Amino acid sequence: MDLEKALGLIAEVPDFPEPGVLFRDLSPLFADAAGFAAVVDALAGTLDPEVELLAGVEARGFLLAAAVGYARGLGVVLVRKPGKLPAVAGRVDYALEYGTASVELPAGVVRPGTRVTVLDDVLATGGTVAATAKLLEGAGAVLDSVSVVLELAALGGRAALAGRRIDALRVV
Repeated sequence: MDLEKALGLIAEVPDFPEPGVLFRDLSPLFADAAGFAAVVDALAGTLDPEVELLAGVEARGFLLAAAVGYARGLGVVLVRKPGKLPAVAGRVDYALEYGTASVELPAGVVRPGTRVTVLDDVLATGGTVAATAKLLEGAGAVLDSVSVVLELAALGGRAALAGRRIDALRVV
């Protein structure tokens, strides 16, 4: 399946999780083997050859990072919601387009100087990825880039990540 057809599998759900929000649901894309493979291959192709580790953001970023990591022979660190890790290297609170949240980095899995790419499904306001970048850099990692399936340009996520390389398979 070509990438454009795969990206066409993303469903739009109006008024979720609250009125006025148009949610982009990647579940149909993830459930389609050929579509998922096309997206994984495209994301793997965005990576700099010098990247050593992928950071997947809970929860859909886990799927993408694991699949791309396997495809490229890279390890994956899972950036988690609070209360899910036995040992925490750091925590960052941030704003979402419709609330607030926090992310944590597991202790002892990111070596200083490691070149990392963050993988997630959607770049919206940029808060989640900016918080993830802050966690990784706080652990001494070098943030190489951010790769996402979908960027919601109207929400201005790139502004929260100014100066960082961002690869989006589709921008809407």
